[in-house]
Amino acid sequence: MAMLGLTRPRPVTFAEAESVIDEDGHGDADGNPDGLARVYVSPEVDGWTLVIGWWCDPCGAERADEMLRLCTELSARYGRAQAYYYGAQGDGSAWLVAEHGAVLRRYCATGEAEDAGFTRGEPLPLERSRREQLMLSPTWGEDADDESESEWTSVAFHLAPEIAAALGPSPLTLTKDTRVRGTGVLALTPAGAEAGAVA
Repeated sequence: MAMLGLTRPRPVTFAEAESVIDEDGHGDADGNPDGLARVYVSPEVDGWTLVIGWWCDPCGAERADEMLRLCTELSARYGRAQAYYYGAQGDGSAWLVAEHGAVLRRYCATGEAEDAGFTRGEPLPLERSRREQLMLSPTWGEDADDESESEWTSVAFHLAPEIAAALGPSPLTLTKDTRVRGTGVLALTPAGAEAGAVA
């Protein structure tokens, strides 16, 4: 939490946090109209700590550079760090994977013109495997034909949860059998603290 600049933690259940973070994404009355004022910091989940909220979007125009820096720093300290965006109502996917202080991959598929500008690193094994399964060209970006890229974008729109689950625990795949240690908290981001938001 200190590395992320998070403050004023308040213990909450995962269910309560899910409700709050969902409300934040649609704007709320607690000084958080853009959803960037607070996040949920999970207890340890299968050896990972999940930080959930709009503030963590790896390809959002307002936060992309900061998330890249934070994931790089966290991975230098803890070995691995990842950030994801998934719009469950067809709004796309994005992922950022860093290990040992270096960004391995950042990819954004949200249908926005800026998506290509966020791409960094080589495709992950799961990305390559999925393209192979779809019998798409192994070539990405400018060298690929439009039809292959259109089909890939359609698949990539929904790929973040699958990548998250392949590389660590995903909040979408937690079960009663998931190993959990500690207590989750709702915390203010630096922007939330500055705006006087309520945790």
